Amino acid sequence: MEEIRVRGTVQGVGFRPTVYRLAKVCGLLGEVCNDGEGVLIRVSGSEVAITEFVRRLYIECPPLGKIQELTRVSYEGEEDFTDFVISHSVSNSKNTEVTPDAATCPQCQQEIFDPFSRFYRYPFTNCTHCGPRFSIIRGIPYDRCNTSMSAFAMCAECEQEYESVENRRFHAQPVACHTCGPTAWLERADGQPVTASMFSMMDDVDAVCTLLQKGEIVAIKGLGGIHLACDATQEAAVQKLRQRKRRYHKPLALMARDMAVIEEYCTVNTQEKELLVSSAAPIVLLQKNPDCLIAPSVSPGLNYLGFMLPYTPLHHLILRRMNRPIVLTSGNIADEPQCIDNGEAREKLGNIADYFLLHNRDIVNRVDDSVVRVVDNQVKIIRRARGYAPAPIILPPGFEKVTPILAMGSELKNTFCLLRDNEAIISQHLGDLEHAAAFHAYQDTLNLYLNLFEHQPQAIAIDKHPEYLSTKLGKELASVNKLKLHAIQHHHAHIAACMAENGIPLDSAPVLGIALDGLGYGEDGKFWGGEFLLADYRQFQRLATFKPVAMIGGEKAIYQPWRNTYAHLLSADIWDDCQHKYPELESIKFLQQQPLKLLKQAVEQGINSPPASSVGRLFDAVAAAIGIYPEECSYEGQAAIAMEALVKPSNLNNYEETLNYPFNLNFSDSIYYIDSKPMWQALLQDLQKQITQSDIATKFHKSLAQIIIDVVKHLAQENLINQVVLTGGVFQNSILLTQVSQGLQNLGINVITHSLLPSNDGNISLGQAVITAAQLTPTP
Repeated sequence: MEEIRVRGTVQGVGFRPTVYRLAKVCGLLGEVCNDGEGVLIRVSGSEVAITEFVRRLYIECPPLGKIQELTRVSYEGEEDFTDFVISHSVSNSKNTEVTPDAATCPQCQQEIFDPFSRFYRYPFTNCTHCGPRFSIIRGIPYDRCNTSMSAFAMCAECEQEYESVENRRFHAQPVACHTCGPTAWLERADGQPVTASMFSMMDDVDAVCTLLQKGEIVAIKGLGGIHLACDATQEAAVQKLRQRKRRYHKPLALMARDMAVIEEYCTVNTQEKELLVSSAAPIVLLQKNPDCLIAPSVSPGLNYLGFMLPYTPLHHLILRRMNRPIVLTSGNIADEPQCIDNGEAREKLGNIADYFLLHNRDIVNRVDDSVVRVVDNQVKIIRRARGYAPAPIILPPGFEKVTPILAMGSELKNTFCLLRDNEAIISQHLGDLEHAAAFHAYQDTLNLYLNLFEHQPQAIAIDKHPEYLSTKLGKELASVNKLKLHAIQHHHAHIAACMAENGIPLDSAPVLGIALDGLGYGEDGKFWGGEFLLADYRQFQRLATFKPVAMIGGEKAIYQPWRNTYAHLLSADIWDDCQHKYPELESIKFLQQQPLKLLKQAVEQGINSPPASSVGRLFDAVAAAIGIYPEECSYEGQAAIAMEALVKPSNLNNYEETLNYPFNLNFSDSIYYIDSKPMWQALLQDLQKQITQSDIATKFHKSLAQIIIDVVKHLAQENLINQVVLTGGVFQNSILLTQVSQGLQNLGINVITHSLLPSNDGNISLGQAVITAAQLTPTP
């Protein structure tokens, strides 16, 4: 007899029925059950039969399942098995995975449109291959009583399918039907009754399609939150939604009935299609077709759209008659967390939506839609949430027996991380903590994870920025619980996160990490954002950076790009010269209208104008100089993103390197500084020559990539390095990432980038955690 322990994504995915079926096929006796560590199997049979059983278990693992570890030991128990059975779950120490929510499988899709199926038009149809998981779970093991489905007792038919090991719904915890499950209903935002005579409809869900076609805004309660929807081809409806929601420019996500509808508006390659139809069903950023008829306000100034396919039966039913895309954006006001509760939605969204489609299955865990992009044939995650979180990331060799750690993450695009033996559990995207509601949601989610995974950290990792709310909370938790506190430098965390997700072992030689972003708190107490660090998991050395330039007005510089243009021209000591040489340039005339005397004094006296080596702000400065959102941005990076969209592939392909804008590389105090002064002089000359925005944007991207490559070449020779990590939010720019990657690869350098986590601050918590773990692990 043997006892087989299986760890990984093995609960709530149909794993036990697969074990049962294979055990029967292989002629084995015994039992299988869920417990807090995963799945436990006890089998009696010949060694040959058991080995064949294990081999097939790997091969025939269910679609949503993933075996991370399987161990076999002899079993000395006294059980005398006469058959193979599925036993009840056992509650013990919790070291198993929680499965991400999964998009509706093809079989369930077929059933909801089959008039002869008992699941016909049922919006909450699911099985072991699809449906809600993380969004409804309150505790482990993943059994119905530990989910928000505990409020719904199964009818006889559902219970029969649930208990039948041969059925696709065997032990599918959210299984339900019209008779016994959750229900959806339509409400008017003004409180007036909805009457059937208002629509030609089959039911309330179908009525939503008619409302959207009429230009109404409908709040739709989905899987991990409530969304706001409207017809994406009606400019008036999209504008109405933007004004009411107070989200004036940030691109809006779209959902379409099927691939055929998406392909009317965007170009979709094979990789992008695979992502769209995957069980994660993320939003995929796609290139717009030239004749795209989507409302201009959906993604102003951009050349791509974010599309997803329906991922719940509710969405499939709404879109059945919809031959064009709908906007499906988070149901919130501005930057607050997405609403998940019916009452909260009525209160907060009542002035935005005209109608509500609600249901009575509680959303326990708020989960935003994930966002991904294919860059140079590689999948890049921009926001990791529904469909991906909270699946763990397996840690590299050397991290097998680490101290349990809680890493608090950053301030923007926050995630937190629970580190334990051999794995990192990273939360879903939690947003920007500077908003009170988001910080409150962060604390709630953190408490839920700590309880769900029974995580008892022995150390807490924080960012070095003293004003981050996550840092302050981490200090408080460490003090109250008398835990070790580790303050981790922001850009070191970026680099370590990328190393960890790429499997670089704990005691590897240092890499050259290039971390480019908006800003992070440096070791010297100043703001960094353009860093070349020689780094391993334990420590780093700053080798090069961009010359620091003042952020005039502090945070205002993030949202008013012209401030960065002026600061760069002032720093380069060419502002006075510009006024004489280029008095007719729009950007110069615009700057002359600003209170420059006061601003210059602020810089000289260091009043709310901290110097920062930020490449993010350099992008903003160039964008503003060429007339892209110079005055005001409604979200960070808006001008830089719009400038990226101006770069045409044909311009890149036909580009002559001799046209590059020059940068200087200076050496001072043991560090190389990249100085953009000559770049600005050449760029202003191009503006004077009336070179197009697109051509200047192309030259800037190519030139920036080239100086990065040149610096790497220099540092690699000095430090005998052949491995480079590219990380930080600036590398979400697909053109810069591709140009730098290809240039370094052409030099024979191994380039390491993100694929499991975003390159932005969504990866900071993992970096904090692995650095802390490494510092607590004795060196060999």
